[in-house]
Amino acid sequence: MAKSRGGGGPGSPGSARGLAGTRESLAEAGGDELSSLGSDSEVNGGPEERRVDKFGFIVGSRSAEGALEEVPLEVLRQRESKWLDMLNNWDKWMAKKHKKIRLRCQKGIPPSLRGRAWQYLSGSKVKLEQNVGKFDELDVLPGEPKWLDVIERDLHRQFPFHEMFMGTMQAFWCLVQICEKYLPGYYSEKLEAIQLDGQILFSLLHKVSPVAYKHLSKQKIDPILYMTEWFMCAFSRTLPWSSVLRVWDMFFCEGVKIIFRVGLVLLKHTLGSSDKLKSCQGQYETMERLRALSPKIMQETFLVQEVIELPVTERQIEREHLIQLKKWRETHGELQCKSPPRLHGAKAISEAEPPTRKALEPVPSIIVPSGPAPVPKARKSKEKNREKASVSPTSSPGAEGNGAPGAARELLHPQSSPHHQSKESLCSRESEDTYL
Repeated sequence: MAKSRGGGGPGSPGSARGLAGTRESLAEAGGDELSSLGSDSEVNGGPEERRVDKFGFIVGSRSAEGALEEVPLEVLRQRESKWLDMLNNWDKWMAKKHKKIRLRCQKGIPPSLRGRAWQYLSGSKVKLEQNVGKFDELDVLPGEPKWLDVIERDLHRQFPFHEMFMGTMQAFWCLVQICEKYLPGYYSEKLEAIQLDGQILFSLLHKVSPVAYKHLSKQKIDPILYMTEWFMCAFSRTLPWSSVLRVWDMFFCEGVKIIFRVGLVLLKHTLGSSDKLKSCQGQYETMERLRALSPKIMQETFLVQEVIELPVTERQIEREHLIQLKKWRETHGELQCKSPPRLHGAKAISEAEPPTRKALEPVPSIIVPSGPAPVPKARKSKEKNREKASVSPTSSPGAEGNGAPGAARELLHPQSSPHHQSKESLCSRESEDTYL
């Protein structure tokens, strides 16, 4: 994962030449591909001229289109407070109140905490802590020319000048989780996982919108023709940015079913009635309609509500996956890309990869002084009665206090008791985080 062909760090001559070459190639891009760039001042690095909008894009970039749903400031601050409490006690919330996390993700993560929340939802925070130094190790490697060529050809379409929600290393581990847990096999050479999911999407469409299903079948339009960019980019190049953020909030929490639901909603509201099909009489017209979706159905509030209400579950997706996998083997043989099974969202990832005890170890906020611990009066009398009943006349003088050291130890060091094992959050020590 080199910064440039020349290798080396950001300040090296080779790195500078690689960056300059990239900028020149970006400047030559045309049409829609310029939509992800931004202004000349951004490309030239003029910090005093940089103006970034609420989405993190340079002002004037077409990628930033889409009005953000206005949330009253008071409500936003309340949501921030609730999210801070969740993030600071993440493992407790994930274990006992996951449904509440899901509901809050559906409402939208506060912009000031989105980057941090995505790291916790995806499990990339734990992944980073389990692989300290790995990013820097990979970053200085020269990289394989074959993959560098692919990456460089695609850079200008992937929002290279967007202000990221998190640091580069954090974004890297988020990407790792997406590729390995949420969408495994999507980026393999032959796109087998994408093709399988295309068939799953098409089969689910039969139940969600029979009219759209029948039309696409009649026109013999393979799902791979319209859903590849939707799924591979998780709709980041299809929807207005305000809708993308809301979809990704839910995607990181609930997994790939959100991607399926969005695709089904778009197909249903584009091709799901006889009136809509009047202007889609052939393959070409149908594909053009799917490339130029109505702004109304992509609008944040409408789309999110439709996605939440669509009854497509993980169980349905997995059942359909087995059916389509069987059909694939009958026609194509075994899959060449052996990817691990996908995990459906934050809860499944958390259960599959529990954080290490060290990562969860709290920093004590109250220091108990050494010495004998005070024992409540009621407890003292109960212990005395118990000791009298259990001590025989022949007992040694030291036997009288057999139970006391354990009780004192528990009061002095509650963390040593199994009843007081800490479930503190991964981020309980992140006092440097700010959100205003």
